[in-house]
Amino acid sequence: MAMRAYEIRSPDGVDALTLAERDVPEPGPGEVQVRVRASAVNYRDLATIEDPVPRGIRYPTVPNSDAAGEVIAVGEGVASITVGDRVASCFFQHWTDGAITPAAMASALGGAIDGVLAQEVVLAEQGVVPIPAHLDFAAAATLPCAALTAWHAVVEFGALRPGETVLLLGTGGVSIFALQFAKLLGARVVLVSGSDEKIERARGLGADACVNYRSNPDWHEQVLTLTEGAGVDLAIEVGGAGTLERSVAATRVAGRVALIGVLTGGEMNPVMIMRKSIRLQGIYVGSRAMFTRMNHAIAQHRLMPVVDERFTFDDARAAYHAMRAARHFGKLVIELNDAG
Repeated sequence: MAMRAYEIRSPDGVDALTLAERDVPEPGPGEVQVRVRASAVNYRDLATIEDPVPRGIRYPTVPNSDAAGEVIAVGEGVASITVGDRVASCFFQHWTDGAITPAAMASALGGAIDGVLAQEVVLAEQGVVPIPAHLDFAAAATLPCAALTAWHAVVEFGALRPGETVLLLGTGGVSIFALQFAKLLGARVVLVSGSDEKIERARGLGADACVNYRSNPDWHEQVLTLTEGAGVDLAIEVGGAGTLERSVAATRVAGRVALIGVLTGGEMNPVMIMRKSIRLQGIYVGSRAMFTRMNHAIAQHRLMPVVDERFTFDDARAAYHAMRAARHFGKLVIELNDAG
């Protein structure tokens, strides 16, 4: 039998993605077969498609790390997952708990190994997690990368407490999940965006103070004003080197900065990190154990991921073009096989 899957076959970008036929995969020992119902798109997926050579992508490779669907078969020895379970993929197939390792990093879906933009996939038993019952497949597909990255940054590393203040940059998937998690924890949120329309939507989700960086290029100074000169307790830095200095400037002495993104270029002078005794931590998604803890919180609070736009499987390339256009608020999701 055959199924359809998208493949990266060249460095020629989104429009060169090939919708190909592949043999239906079968699960081996310790593996599960999942019928994919939805796959969310991350900036990392777009970057992998547009620039595969520096990332060592072999041809052909199936893109995307994020999927939600139902288990349709299990391999020998699988005990914790059963046929019919609704599950989401883990970004790293072999990072169960503890600190990340080189071996875990080599198990990243849609990069080091084939991803999930396919009608059916085989994943490790410990490479999937059950999804909260109140979420449909499209919403659940947003959890493996953006949500878990935000959870790792805000909760696992950031240890954000009620009454503390967190700085968020932009309104993409990680930042919007970080906003939702911060509000669950009773924290104050200061959000920076270049769009007044997106700022109003963020206020609707609970953002306490917002700064438009287009009208306030030195936005870090405005953040300091909003915190009475002290700075925020935690900054979720998704821009990279191009915004890191401002984020550090906007963070209090002995504060925390979670470094996630590579959206902007530039260089960073580390002197201010040293002078302010900032704790800077690189965040690379998270482990299965973190994913499980996050899902408990999502289920308990019936949190709803923000899905900005949904695309059909046949029109999947349009989702990556939408990611490049950066007009979205929250997440972009590709739906397969009558997702719901």
